[in-house]
Parts: sequence; C-alpha cells; structure tokens
Amino acid sequence: MNRYLFLLLLPAISFQSVAQQKQFTMEEAVLGLKTNLAPQNIKQLNWIPGQDGYTMLAGKGREGALVKISVPAMKPDTIFRLKDINTQIAPAKALQEFPEIHWIDKGNCYFASGTKYYKGDLKNGAWQFSTWKNLPDSADNIVVDYQAGQIAYTINNNLYLSDSHGKAQQVTNDPDANIISGQSVHRNEFGIEGGIYFSPKGNLLAFYHMDQRMVNDYPIIDWSSLPAKNNNIKYPMAGNRSHEVTLGIYNPMTHQTIYVKTGAPKDQFLTCVTWSPDEQFVYIALLNRAQNHLWLNQYNAVTGDFVKTLFEETDPKYVEPQHPLTFLPGSNTEFIWWSQRDGYMHLYRYNTDGRLLNQVTRGPWLVNAIAGVNARSKELIITATKESPMEKHIYAVNWTSGKIKRLDETPGYHLADASTDGAYVIDRYQSDNTPRKIDISATAKSWRKNILTASDPLATYDRPKVESVTLKADDGTPLYGKLIYPTHFDPSKKYPVIVYLYNGPHVQLVINSFPASGNLWYEYMAQQGYIIFTMDGRGSGNRGLQFEQATFRRLGTAEMDDQLKGVEYLKSLPFVDAERMGVHGWSFGGFMTTSLMLRHPGVFKCAVAGGPVIDWSMYEIMYTERYMDTPQENPKGYEDNNLLTKTKNLKGKLLMIHGAQDNVVVWQHSIRFVKACVDNGVQLDYFVYPGHEHNVLGKDRVHLMQKITDYFNDFLKK
Repeated sequence: MNRYLFLLLLPAISFQSVAQQKQFTMEEAVLGLKTNLAPQNIKQLNWIPGQDGYTMLAGKGREGALVKISVPAMKPDTIFRLKDINTQIAPAKALQEFPEIHWIDKGNCYFASGTKYYKGDLKNGAWQFSTWKNLPDSADNIVVDYQAGQIAYTINNNLYLSDSHGKAQQVTNDPDANIISGQSVHRNEFGIEGGIYFSPKGNLLAFYHMDQRMVNDYPIIDWSSLPAKNNNIKYPMAGNRSHEVTLGIYNPMTHQTIYVKTGAPKDQFLTCVTWSPDEQFVYIALLNRAQNHLWLNQYNAVTGDFVKTLFEETDPKYVEPQHPLTFLPGSNTEFIWWSQRDGYMHLYRYNTDGRLLNQVTRGPWLVNAIAGVNARSKELIITATKESPMEKHIYAVNWTSGKIKRLDETPGYHLADASTDGAYVIDRYQSDNTPRKIDISATAKSWRKNILTASDPLATYDRPKVESVTLKADDGTPLYGKLIYPTHFDPSKKYPVIVYLYNGPHVQLVINSFPASGNLWYEYMAQQGYIIFTMDGRGSGNRGLQFEQATFRRLGTAEMDDQLKGVEYLKSLPFVDAERMGVHGWSFGGFMTTSLMLRHPGVFKCAVAGGPVIDWSMYEIMYTERYMDTPQENPKGYEDNNLLTKTKNLKGKLLMIHGAQDNVVVWQHSIRFVKACVDNGVQLDYFVYPGHEHNVLGKDRVHLMQKITDYFNDFLKK
C-alpha cells in the first residue's frame, strides 16, 4: 500500500474505532428511534387508487414535491410541488412542509391544514387546488367520506356533518354531555377505533350513540390551575353499571335519524359495524356483557328493524370480536369473518344467509391483517404468523380453495399495503439487524424491486449482544424471551439483572424486529453494566387462544409462574448475581411487577412499577370482565389478585409511579396502595407525573426513565 495513502487512512480508522464506542445518552435511549436515530424511511409512500403506481415525497420543506413511480417500469413523474399548492391556495399563509395527501381517486385528492380542508383536482393534465371545507376549530373525531364529498365530525358530545354542498348539518342535539354521538364506545375494546361509519356510496351515515348517565362519575383533577379543577369522567368499573349503546343512521337528504333496534339487555356490546355494499343493510355483532356469546345480526338500514341472525359464536371463557366484515369484491352476499373458534384467529367465508361456505385459513398460527384483495385471482392479501409467532409475513390466500402462498422472502416483521387491484404490494419490513427495507412486489411473485435499504443508524454505538431464549412453562408451552448482555461482557464477572415485563393480553414484547434488543433503554442499561431479560409468558398476545386464556379468572397467576421460570433460568447462569435482581413494568406490567414483589417476596431486590392495576375491581368492565368475570361471580379470583391485601409481604425496595391524570388505570389504584402501606408500616417509594395520563410521553419520558435508572443504580449496583 502507498505509505501516503496508509497515513491518510489512519485517522479514518482511528475515528471509526472511537465512533463505534459511542454511548447512548438517556434522551437517545428514550426518544432516539423516533428522532435522530430513526431508520431512514420514505415519506408519503402510498398507492394511487386504480393505478399501478405509488407516490413518494421528494425534497424537503418548501422544496418538496410529490412523485409518482409507475410499476413495474419504475418510471418517475412529478405530480405536483408544494410551491404549486401554495400559489393556488394560501399565498399569505404558505405551508412550510408538504401536507399529508389523501387520495380519493387517481384524479382527486385532499389534504388538511388544521380544520381547513383543501381539494386537488386533475384537470386538463394539471392539478388545481382550492378550499374544500372549513370545519369549526373545535371539530374532533373527523371522518372524511371520499365518495360523496362529505365530512362528519363531533363538537363536544354531538355529531355534525358538512354535506356534499358544503352545508353544515347538526345530526344530534343532546344537551346532556353524557349522551354522546359519533365517538368510540366500550372503552376502545373489540377493535373499536371510532364511532362514525359512512355507507359505501355516502348516502347514509351510521354512528354510535352512547348513554353513560348511569355510569359512576370519576374525578380527574387538573392540578395546573389555581385552585385545582375537577373534571369528571364516566368510568365503568368491573361489576358496576355499564353504559348503554345504540347505533343511529342519519339520512343527509331527509335530515332524519333512525336508531337500529338492537334490543335488550341495554348493556350489551355493539361491535364489528359494517355496511352492506348496496347500503340496504347494516351488520352488527352483538356481544353479551359476559362476553361468552356473540350474535352476528343483520338490520334494515332504512327502518332499523332486525332482519335475522346470521350465526352465533359461544365460548366457555370468552368470545372477542375484533374486526368488521370484509365483503368480497362485486358481491352483496359474500363476506369474510374473523374468528378464533378453532383456537387461532382465522378467516371464514360466509354468505348473508348465514351459511359457512369455507374456512379460508387454518393451522396453529393466526392472521394479523387483511391488507388487500385481488379480485382477478380471488385472493386475499394478508399478514400472518405462519412462519413464527415472533414474525409477521405476507401471503396471498385464495378465498375459495384456501391455497396460500408466501409473498415475501426474508425473515422479520413485514407490513403490507396492496394496490387497489391487489396486483402489487408495498412490503415494509424490519428484522433484528435490518433497520428497514421496503420492496415493491407483484403478488403473482413474478417481480420484486427494493426501493429502500436503510443504513444502520446505530452502527457507531457500543451495542450489546442479544441472545434469543426459549423456556418451557409448567404445561410444556414454549416461552420466548431475549437475554441482553452487558457491553464488554466478562463471563468471569457477576452482573445485576433487570427483568422487563408486560405479560398482558394483546401485547407481545419479543419479536424479530429492529433493534434486536427491542428497546434502546435496554441497551443503555447494558452499557451501564446490566443484564436485561424480557419474556412473553402465557396470557400475552399473538400465540393463540389457549395461550391467552391460560390466565382466565386468575390474572397474575400463570403469568407469574412463567416469569419465575425466567428467574430460574437467570439464576442458572454463572454470570448472573441472583442477589442483585430487579424488575420493571408499566400498566399490566406494573401490576405484574407489584405482584411479584408481594406474592413472591425476596426474589427481586428492587422494582419499579408504573401505572399499576392494584385492584381489578377498580378497572374497566370491558377488559376486566372478559378475563376475570365480575367480582360477584369470581370473588376468589379478585381477592387473590388484590394487592392492597398483601403489602405486609413486601421485601426489598419498590418505587411506584403514576400519572396524575391517568384515566385508564386511575390514580386511586396506587393512592390506595400507598395508604395500605402506611396502615401496615411498610415503606414505599413513590413518584407522580402531573399533567400525564396513563403513559408519560414527550420530553418528560426522559425524566421518567432517568428516575427509573437512578433507582436501579441505587439498589442494584455495588
């Protein structure tokens, strides 16, 4: 090698060596993956309706432009630029960043700036933008109907409509704030994400109508004002009265509303609201309060009358509907229904007579999402756990034969977005060492093109070894976990351990995604000399019904047994200091953390429990009664898991943290726990985050994680 070239390379080699030893700051560990350490991405990557072409944003700030890429030719073409939009709509208040574009069809789109909506129309080969809708500043829960050019929204507890002529219509006019229309109901359980449902052609508007006057008031105190102010919410605690929900249907032409006759009992749950493609019917899955019996019913959309029950589902423990019907293309009579009836979430093809035509997917794995439909090949584009419960892959499955084929090629966690005709898929994926890749592929598997391979934003950091662990529960069920080693690991030393857990329904911590650790705070703690262990025990998500239902009527029992299997494993490792073990979790994980400290005292030297459920009789009906039945039906289950009665058992140090405005796990859980500790002469460390609800977010989360870190340093480091 030329000696001058060698000398020139020396500083670069030296710099690289130093750079690879970078330590995470606390801010990077907490916020980095969403800020300066976020993997490269493609903004506004969306299919254009009705075309084999997708969009992407090019340029930054006021130089931004939306570009179309045709597939499979991959020919780029500029659609419009931000400066073109600004020239046409707001020269006095120019947009500084490219707005999020929503496509109506290939020649129409819209975007919002606050509550002002603007529409773009392709005319004579050029895009023209103009003001479309001006909604009130207080508009909330906004839903746009692309077909008829309408927008529904709520103000306080009432529902409004900006119709296709731009006229505002007040759909409901309830003076009582506790009668609410157009908003999510049932505490967002059962897959419910909103309360407004436009019919397919926009001729009718269905909406949830909730009466919660009978539910107990619960005070949420605003401590930022002087004097403090009380804001009452309605919180339906297990075993108490629940709210009553109906479904209204509004006709914008006649200004008339009818209410669907869903009958009694009034505290049943209304889920899976779906319009028939011809707008003649609305389908609702009615679930009894015990959550063990479901009826899929058809109702007349004009009169609200009950037409028929298509079928029923029952389960001795619980039935949990989570998805609306998916009608197959070109059909008013055939649809896809999601069910866990065979133990895993699978797809079933029905007709509107209630006849099961065939089970579309089957096997010891579950479907996660329907990403699109290919009418020509009669295929659904889905994501599922067929390869591994820790991965998600993309498949095309024929809805008549059940023939299934995998569409992606690499291990990891894949998310799919199908083109209108289902011929192409945008495949976004990550794996333990793949920060992000995005491919475009043909669902016929004849063509694939990578459009982004992100560089590793963590490449210059001093990062720990991450090892996959598989243990077995008492019944032989495999349990998947991760062991994160301290950086610069020395097997001759003994290290302190932090167990991070959640272990509640619908949550899965251990997946094959980036980063391999799952959390940069784990890596920060590894840099500080800790071993981190995390594992999904029975009761957690993505493993099927038997795995989840193992905790039925006894939350916090089987889960703790599994987590203690993890402790046994950790103690078997020669480099683990069993006298310096800590545990941390939030929400259900906070309940688990506190439970381990009280029901298995002495296992952990210290713990941090955030937003913990302390007494399940104080938690919400929809969630708690699904897994525990009511306190009246299952008094022993509730008593066994009531942590207020177990404070005398505490050994070691426990820090409990709560958001002062928590409206999910209300603050009273931990306040009552503090009182029980005082009554029993038990010392407890405690901290509150004013202004925060169930999760401490934003810059204050850095403060939170520093406090947690300091606590472990105080009691686990020699």
